[in-house]
Amino acid sequence: MRKKLLVRRVSASLTDAAGIPDLFKSEGVRYNPVDELNWKEEYPYRPDVRFAAAFCDHAIYLHFKVTEETVRAVTHDDLGPVWKDSCVEFFSCPEGDGIYYNVECNCASAVLMAAGPDRNNREFAPESVLKSIKRFGSRSGHSWEMALIIPFSAFFKHSVTSLSGKEISANFYKCGDDLPTPHFVSWNPVLTEKPDYHRPEFFGTLLFEK
Repeated sequence: MRKKLLVRRVSASLTDAAGIPDLFKSEGVRYNPVDELNWKEEYPYRPDVRFAAAFCDHAIYLHFKVTEETVRAVTHDDLGPVWKDSCVEFFSCPEGDGIYYNVECNCASAVLMAAGPDRNNREFAPESVLKSIKRFGSRSGHSWEMALIIPFSAFFKHSVTSLSGKEISANFYKCGDDLPTPHFVSWNPVLTEKPDYHRPEFFGTLLFEK
């Protein structure tokens, strides 16, 4: 099953990710559930996770909304083990050449980004790329949000200049490996025996407006 999502073009060119929630509200950008329990026998917990995506001439805008039993934020440095914390993730293959990117961000706004053909051959994003990804997080009790501006230039193994009219494969995830209740949920189903997000054959499809 390959889910499809139309990614809206928005006219606003933001430099601060804090503006994304209001922009999405004013533009009526739709939120989508991250609710596939792929390994429900071992990991039955499903947090409430939604995301919205849009793009402009130079970047992808993402906004995640999460409510979960426990919120963990231990990693504060980029390229750290953010997946052990309360973490949302965006995996994508922008050029269809087998190289995909993983962008992972915990609720403390620490980002991990890498690229490669599979989970064992990853190249971490350089510091300049990590700094170019703008983040804005907020938290209230067991609920938190994360907004991201991912410039096209962040896809450091490619020369992405536009996504207008393109169709790319991607998936969205929520995890928390070291939380009291570990969980692994996805937007598009992942049909593997054990949790494994590095499986581009199970990505869904993003259709970018012209």
